[in-house]
Amino acid sequence: MAGLPAVPVPASVEAGGGVADLPSVESGQDVVVRVPATSANLGPGFDTLGLALALHDTVRVRTTTSGTTTVRATGEGAAALPTDETHLVARSLISTLSRGGFRASGLELDTTNVIPHGRGLGSSAAAIVAGVLAANALLPVDRRLDAAHLLQWAASIEGHPDNVAPALLGALAISWESGYAFHSTRVEVHPDIIPVVAIPELALSTDSARALLPPSVSHRSAAANAGRAALLVHALGADPSLLFPATQDSLHQDFRAQAMLPSATLMRGLRSAGFASTISGAGPSVMTLAVGEAGAAAAEEAVRQLVGQVDTPGSWRILRLAIEHVGAKVGVHQG
Repeated sequence: MAGLPAVPVPASVEAGGGVADLPSVESGQDVVVRVPATSANLGPGFDTLGLALALHDTVRVRTTTSGTTTVRATGEGAAALPTDETHLVARSLISTLSRGGFRASGLELDTTNVIPHGRGLGSSAAAIVAGVLAANALLPVDRRLDAAHLLQWAASIEGHPDNVAPALLGALAISWESGYAFHSTRVEVHPDIIPVVAIPELALSTDSARALLPPSVSHRSAAANAGRAALLVHALGADPSLLFPATQDSLHQDFRAQAMLPSATLMRGLRSAGFASTISGAGPSVMTLAVGEAGAAAAEEAVRQLVGQVDTPGSWRILRLAIEHVGAKVGVHQG
């Protein structure tokens, strides 16, 4: 995407007014957003590469005149989530409306959560993207943000673009920051690649994982990762036979291992057996990029054997997923 300035603040807010001074979007609107899970880093692509996965959360939003925001959640993590405007989808939606110069008199949100929370599969990015896209659809047509500004704003809320970009764009997203702006470009993924994800029962916060990273690394480690990340883009797009060497990381996974020893042990066992396995995002899920149905079946069997040897509380889920090539979808609910 081309360079762009920071997303503008509405004049009424910039002049000292508050959200309550903004006009309301039309009540009675009914929007549905479907957002994919994502896996960031993919080994060497720390904070720059992200892959969209065919595992989706769905959010339905209705505008009302109730004066309140209500969230009803089902599925993954629902019992622990807030049911008011502090819910991440609602917060992202409300802030995006304000960014567009509007507010909602009332909101009803229904969320169906399929993406596991705290497992390195982009659940928070999905919530942010759902709120941003829903809000954009609720705005008057002439006030809606374009694709570049949607990425910029969603990444600003998340703090980094590596998950929100593939959630928005689908396939493989390469992201970077220039000045105060986030950017991303999309790369189509080879059709033979099948992600196999092992998800432990134990969750891990991204902040906890990031806290283990050192403030600096050697030039040797940085150069090694730069070469592998470049190779990984080629492997994902054109030559999956190179996925194993391309997913080798020298920058972050070893430092984070102590926070998720069972996952690190599983990943190392899979790599010792020749599988292109990485920690998904900040963890603790482990993703293997398999090639073809036979490769995916072999990866699943290897995971089943290895998790039995890993000392970990709780069980593991093993999912064979597809690449989400389209990204998040927005539509008007019918019926």
